[in-house]
Amino acid sequence: MMNIVVVGGGAGGLELVTKLGNKLGKNKKANVTLVDRNTSHVWKPLLHELATGAIDEGVDALSYSSHAKNHGFNFQLGTLCDVDTSSKFITLAPLIENSEVILPERKVDYDYLVLAIGSTSNDFNTPGVSENCIFLDSPSQAHKFRRKLFNSFMKIQGDLIESSVDVAIVGAGATGVELSAELYNVLQELKRYGFKDLTQKNLNVNLIEAGDRILPALPPRISSSVHNELSKLGVKVKTNTLIVKADSQGLYTKDGETIRADLMVWAAGIKGPDFLKEFKCFEINRINQIVVKPTLQTTTSDDVYVIGDVAQFTQENGKFVPPRAQSAHQMASTCYKNLMNRLKNKPQLNFIYKDQGSLVSLSRFSTVGNLMGNLTKGSMMIEGRIARIMYVSLYRMHQRALHGTFKTLLMMLVGKINKVLKPSVKLH
Repeated sequence: MMNIVVVGGGAGGLELVTKLGNKLGKNKKANVTLVDRNTSHVWKPLLHELATGAIDEGVDALSYSSHAKNHGFNFQLGTLCDVDTSSKFITLAPLIENSEVILPERKVDYDYLVLAIGSTSNDFNTPGVSENCIFLDSPSQAHKFRRKLFNSFMKIQGDLIESSVDVAIVGAGATGVELSAELYNVLQELKRYGFKDLTQKNLNVNLIEAGDRILPALPPRISSSVHNELSKLGVKVKTNTLIVKADSQGLYTKDGETIRADLMVWAAGIKGPDFLKEFKCFEINRINQIVVKPTLQTTTSDDVYVIGDVAQFTQENGKFVPPRAQSAHQMASTCYKNLMNRLKNKPQLNFIYKDQGSLVSLSRFSTVGNLMGNLTKGSMMIEGRIARIMYVSLYRMHQRALHGTFKTLLMMLVGKINKVLKPSVKLH
């Protein structure tokens, strides 16, 4: 039986393997396998909410093993360490905990391989950043940030430290902007759970951007609107500010300014995982992305597809497809069609990226963005309640792709119930 292996259970990879499992795995037409180094899935755009305790991973995370059972595919826990395109197998590194080997090194055969391993934060080799900053690109990093943040607030509550918790966020893209707003929301929520002495003065957030405006990927009018909203909350927005060094005390700019911080988050860029540089079987660009053809196949092997952030896809206009959840979703759909066409001996389809616009959530304070497409005849700016509904609907669309309409409606109902039963901030 044919083996289809998908490495990476992010937005694109999990949607793809779910479709393949439902179509092929359940009907015994192919062995479909998902490989991921984690045991559960959290939608990446929600990591800033996980970092502040606004969502609970125990409630919102999806178990890969359980999902595999329900959708006709297999799940293997492991970290990719090598790909052999000539013999058509991948190698998974041994799983070791506390010096004990839990799982040995394994080889997984494939007929068709899809790499959807996502991206990591790019520190651009800035001295001290990797040692002192948190990279908000995984649930483990989000948990690390939340623990440090809550411990700092508890120290203020217990009079162990005075003044404020100083947070510096480098990179004013969607992640940096949404995290900075969410911090002020969690400050207000904590007052309801015993942190009565906390005030606005106890939180100092610096949002740092090397460019001349925040949200550089969005139209200037949206960037300006968000800048004003953040300033009203109390965020100190610093544009045209290049960070050249970091240490345990804070960040240092090219202009000689020192930005003191208790917590530092680096969200200034993305790159493919460093181990990809060791793979000699693919064409890799300078930020460790794998170069793909219009069909999403690699330039070196037609049996290997790449989707999501780790794919360097050049559009007809010469621009690269941006690293967004909508890109991964669209790539997963095209990759699914191409894999089905391979099985039917039909031609491969070229991937065409359709920018649907972008939405940025400023927690409960506001939501802004732009919609693009035939209905809007270009770009239309939206904000407020309508924008918030659209923002939430993006996550519902992801859930629907994974679970179907009925289960997604049940999840929405459970979410409403949990708002009544559970605290609004994860406190443990």
